[in-house]
Amino acid sequence: MPEAGNVASSGYAPPPDCDLCPRLVEFRKKNRSTWPDWHNGPVPSFGPLDASLLIVGLAPGLKGANRTGRPFTGDYAGDLLYQTLSKFGFAAGTYDKRPDDGLVLQDCRIANGVRCLPPENKPTGPEVNNCRPFLVEEIAAMKNLKIILALGGIAHNTLLSTLGERRAAFKFAHNAFHTLGSGLILADSYHCSRYNTNTGRLTEQMFEDVFESIRRKL
Repeated sequence: MPEAGNVASSGYAPPPDCDLCPRLVEFRKKNRSTWPDWHNGPVPSFGPLDASLLIVGLAPGLKGANRTGRPFTGDYAGDLLYQTLSKFGFAAGTYDKRPDDGLVLQDCRIANGVRCLPPENKPTGPEVNNCRPFLVEEIAAMKNLKIILALGGIAHNTLLSTLGERRAAFKFAHNAFHTLGSGLILADSYHCSRYNTNTGRLTEQMFEDVFESIRRKL
C-alpha cells in the first residue's frame, strides 16, 4: 500500500464501496441518499507513516469525519483534538474544520479502529474484527512508531486485540501508559467528545496532561 504522506490517504483503508459489513453498507447508502455531497465512506488515516505517535479513535462521527472525509474533522472532538495537537507541536497550520484547510500533522498520525460510520456511533464486534486487518497493516508499516494513544476504552480494547495482547493484562484508565510485549507503549485517554467534556469526565487540562506525558516519553 502507498506511503500516506501528510494528507488523508487511500492507503490502509477499505475501498469506497467496501462490502465487508452489511449493516454499515446499508447505513452508508442511506446517508449517501440523505447527504449526497458528504464523504459517506471509509475514512482514511491522516498524517505521516513515519510518525512516532499514532492516535486511534473508535469510528468516524456522523457530522465529523463521515461528512468531511478526514479523521476528527468538523465536530467538537476534532476542535479539542487539533487544538491540543497544535499546542504540543504535533500539528502545524490552522485547523478550520475542513480537509483542505492546510493543517499538517508532525510526527503524529490519526486513524480509527473502524473506518466506516456505524449507526449510533456503535460498531458491533464483527464489524471491528472485519476492519482490524487495515489497522494491523498500518501499524506494521509505521517503522518509527513508539506510542499509540487510544481515545476511549473501546479503542483501547480494539488496539489490544489488534496487537495480540490480553485485555485483562492492561486495564484502561485515563492518562495510563502500558508497555506492551512488542515494546510499544499504549497510552489511554477518555475520548475527547462533547459529551465527556460537558459532563466533566474529561477537561481540557486532563486531555493536555496526556499529551504532556506523551511528549516526555518521546
